[in-house]
Amino acid sequence: MGSVLRGIKQSLAIGRSSESESRRGLRISIIEGIPANILGNLLGGPLQTVYLTYLGFTAFHIGLVMAIPPFALLIQVLIAFAMQSWHNRRFYMALFGILHRCLWVATGLIPLTFQNEAWVPAYLVLWLTSMVAGQASGVIWTSMMADIVPAAVRGKYFGIRNTVHWAVVCLTLLIGGQLMDWLPGTKGFTVLFAIGALCIFWNGWGLANYSNPPFQPSESGRSFRMLLLPFKDRRFLSATFFISVFILMQNTAVPLFSYVMLEIMKLGTGKVTLIIMLQNLVMMVSYYYWGVLNSRYSTNALLLWTFPLIAASCAIWAGMAIVPAFLVLIVAHALLGFGFAGYNLLVFNFLIGDSPKSERPMYVALFSAFTGIAGFIGPIVGGWLYDRVSDGPLWLRTYGISALAGVALLVLSVAVAPFVFRTRRRRRPFSKDGEAFS
Repeated sequence: MGSVLRGIKQSLAIGRSSESESRRGLRISIIEGIPANILGNLLGGPLQTVYLTYLGFTAFHIGLVMAIPPFALLIQVLIAFAMQSWHNRRFYMALFGILHRCLWVATGLIPLTFQNEAWVPAYLVLWLTSMVAGQASGVIWTSMMADIVPAAVRGKYFGIRNTVHWAVVCLTLLIGGQLMDWLPGTKGFTVLFAIGALCIFWNGWGLANYSNPPFQPSESGRSFRMLLLPFKDRRFLSATFFISVFILMQNTAVPLFSYVMLEIMKLGTGKVTLIIMLQNLVMMVSYYYWGVLNSRYSTNALLLWTFPLIAASCAIWAGMAIVPAFLVLIVAHALLGFGFAGYNLLVFNFLIGDSPKSERPMYVALFSAFTGIAGFIGPIVGGWLYDRVSDGPLWLRTYGISALAGVALLVLSVAVAPFVFRTRRRRRPFSKDGEAFS
């Protein structure tokens, strides 16, 4: 843990009077993410599930809500084209990012402005619009950060950045869960959404103060050829298709973990947020060490370890048949945190490190489109399954669906992933634009 703290201090201890534009971007990126994560975890995650059940959402409705963020990733293809004209990336990133968070906070006004029967459709409309704006901002942010963060330190920097942010996530979940236990219902939600509204101003300041490196347009301009270039990259396509299938199967179970714990297992909000906080604590520490490992080993080799970890976090739910459920939940979420930390860090580095600089927005957008469609279908199927077995055996509702999904994911991880991410002949260390490949 001491090495984690030293790394955080090194990334924040920058002489502000003489810092370069790149260093300022690294510092602002860490600061800006703090309010973003506070808002996202007070209004998202298990606390979002509590709010949705308060609004009268069923398992299918909750699955639909969980499916909307990946579905909204499709907007990134259009944004990749638009970026060929929007060279001021900071302005559009801030515009879409602030709109995203304003609309999310606006969902807290639904009980005050709509009749009960309109709560579900009103939330879905606001949520969809918010996520579209958020994903539009996301592809621009990815393009900017690929230029701001030097290739040689990407793994370590994002490991440190994610460690800081997930520490904030853990604290936010702890306080938010306890707050909802102290002030259940309307009073608690009022406080959560009020804090979220304050975070918009802090986050907006951070987005507006990013460094704004020059944008390198695609060599294909705004022609349809730009869309086709990633399809000629067999390595990119095979990885994208595999990850899309993996996400589809994973999302039939993982996004509904909180629903199962709250609505089927009847665990209290405080217990559920503590379990999720444990997952995020594991992620917080793991990000740094995955980053260090990524500076020594290839991204492909490390990705092969993340898939079975995520699969095991689902399959292990079957242990509830013989082991106390609470113990299984702790182990499952610890595995999920460790696996997700590696996956999130490594797939980001895979995308920005293995794509040509001028074509990167379209690579990111197409990856997001394929994985977004898969991520959209998964939670809807999962929510539909839980509704279908609502009168079925308790074991099937409690751990059966998660365990079956985990077994299928393990088969993919062991039988298919090694062929997709097998070690290939290393590319030359620098691309045309002088940027190192991962």
